Order: sequence, then structure tokens, then C-alpha cells
Amino acid sequence: MATDRARESEQVWAALDGFRIEVPSWGFANTGTRFGKFIQGGAATTVEEKFADASEVNKLTGASPTVALHVLWDLPGGKADVPAIQALEKKYGVKSGSINPNLFQDAEYKYGSIANPSSEIRKKSLDHLLDSVEIGRELGSKDVSMWIADGSNYPGTQSIRKRIGWMEEVLGATHAALGDGQRMLVEYKPFEPAFYHTDIADWGMALELARKAGPKAKVLVDTGHHYQGQNIEQIVAWLLHAGALGGFHFNDRKYADDDLTLGSIDPYQLFRIFHEILSSSASDQAGVAFMIDQSHNLKGKVEAMVQSVVTAQELYARAALVDRVRLAELQAECRLVEAEECFRGAFWQDVRPVVRAWREARGLPADPLKTLAESGYVERITRERGSRNAQSVSSYA
Repeated sequence: MATDRARESEQVWAALDGFRIEVPSWGFANTGTRFGKFIQGGAATTVEEKFADASEVNKLTGASPTVALHVLWDLPGGKADVPAIQALEKKYGVKSGSINPNLFQDAEYKYGSIANPSSEIRKKSLDHLLDSVEIGRELGSKDVSMWIADGSNYPGTQSIRKRIGWMEEVLGATHAALGDGQRMLVEYKPFEPAFYHTDIADWGMALELARKAGPKAKVLVDTGHHYQGQNIEQIVAWLLHAGALGGFHFNDRKYADDDLTLGSIDPYQLFRIFHEILSSSASDQAGVAFMIDQSHNLKGKVEAMVQSVVTAQELYARAALVDRVRLAELQAECRLVEAEECFRGAFWQDVRPVVRAWREARGLPADPLKTLAESGYVERITRERGSRNAQSVSSYA
């Protein structure tokens, strides 16, 4: 028994040593719903404050050395803002992660961006994508992550097939601009903001567009971007099999794209996803980027991000404990109950003591959330940022 516990500890430690999950800059800012913003006194109001918060999360968890950037929100000046971002990287000890273009905010995108019937608007979209690629190259970022909100609301109002061709053209030109070591991640979503048809509505469409664009294009899976009851881990298995899984945007949902904190509704799902990844080859695992993308409107910004990273670490540790050799034997013999118990037995293990020991051995706080609460960091940033956030309430109203 002691030998088994020692082996399990080694498995968890090895898994956590290699586990990295990127935090989003926008997760530290004020967010809300389409009905309005929910203002928090400690929310980040500048890109520097976002870097400061991301740095704090990484210091507490040891798992988030990169922060995803949104081009229009974090680099409104485009490439001219790159030196300022590089200075923030040095100051706060976290690097720029994935670069996220914005092809949904401007009024011109009312009828689409890269699939818009207007060639001028498609050119504007492409120019923005090319700028995003260049920003990523200068910052040393690997991934340009693209969510395309294009679609239509009523049957017969758009040519679905023509829009496919326009997307292929723009994505192909974007792929051609990628530098060495850069990738293009194509995200999909079944609906919202479009409610009749979305141009990239599922993983098959994203996969076909990525393949058409070229070998540096992969598929990005957002766990909130699926229909109710959809088997996301099966999609993950298929994309791994096809060598096309680029990464994840992790969040959780109860009804649709709720953007709740990861693991808050269905932690077993994330465990199942991690299991599929850990069951793949080392080379396939190495190419998969883990990123958080959630809108925790009601929870404290930094607290929720720490909670999310810690939850991801614990679920990843549980997935690392699956006895895959034994599981394969049971699967081959169709011993269903035993196979399921072998699988879910790892999920039910309380890995927190082992994770705590790993943190202490790595010079990290044993309890990141408790340490954050005791540090006074949240209270300090609330005092420093409170007046600016209060002003945003009046300006928003």
C-alpha cells in the first residue's frame, strides 16, 4: 500500500511539473452579459493591471506563466504597443501567450467579418489578422487564436456556400503570413451571436478550414461551445487522432455558453478530457495548449482565476492517476463494470494532499486561495482601482 501511494505521488508530481494553463487578460477586467456590465472595485482597468494580476496568479499556482492578449482590448495601437507589452513582461515575470484578434466588435462586422459579402470588409478583417500575426511574431507568441462570430439570423438571407469560400480565402492568406513556430487556431461555436447559422459551427467545419489553410492551422476547442449533452472528449479523441488538436479554452456551463469557472458544474467532464489527452502520445500532448476563457462576472476576478487554475491542476492530477495499462486490458476483455471502476476510481481520489505536498516542495503556497486571502492583494488593488471602476459605472450608465 505504501508503495502504491509513493507511485501515485510520483505520477501526480510528474504531471504537475509539466502542466501549464494560460490565463486570459480579459478575465481580470470588468465583464457582464449582453444586458450590462457588472463592475468590481478590484477589476483591472489597464493592461498593466492585467499583467500584475496574472503575475499574482502565477506566483500562487506555479502553473500560469503566460497571459492571453486581446488585440483591440490590450493593444489598441496594434504593433506600436508591442514595446510596452514587452516592458510589462519583464516587470511582472509573465510572458504574452496566445494573441486573440477581434473580428466581432466593430459595427462593420454586423453581417460578418471574414465571411462578409463585402470585399472591403473582408480585406479589413484580413488586415487585422495579419497585424495580429505580426504582433504575435514580435512578442514570441506561438498561437493566434481565432474565434469567428460570423453567421446569419434568417434563412435565405446569406449564401452559406459563398461564405465558406470567403473564409477559406482569408484564412489561407493568414496562414501564409505565419512565421516559424507560429500556429493558427480555428475555434468553433454552434450559435450566438448568430442564431440561424454560424459560419464555423462545429469541429468538423473548423477541421476542414484548418486543413484547407495549411499545416500550421489547428482546431481550438472551447468547452462552452457545444450543444447540450455533446460528448466533448470524443471530439478531443478524434482531433488527437487527426493530429489537429491545437488547444482549449476551458470554462464550464449549465445551459449554453455560460462561461462559468472551469470545473464548477461538471468537473468529471474536464477529467475525461484530460484523460484522453494523457492517453495520447507524448508528441500529441506537447502540441496541445491549455487556456482559460471564462467570464466570472460575480466572483472576484483574481480569486476566481486562482480557483480555476487550482481546480485544473487537481483534475489533471486525478487524470494522471488512471491506470491506463490495466484499463486497456479491461477494455479489451469488455469487462465493463471493472473498466468503469478503474477509470472513475481515479476521479474520486482526493489528490489535494499530494498536490499540497508538491506545492510546498516547489516553494509554492500550500493553499493558494488562502494565501491570496491573507496577502491583502485583493484589498490593495480594490483601493487602488476603486475610483476608476466607480467612474466606469457612471460612464457605462
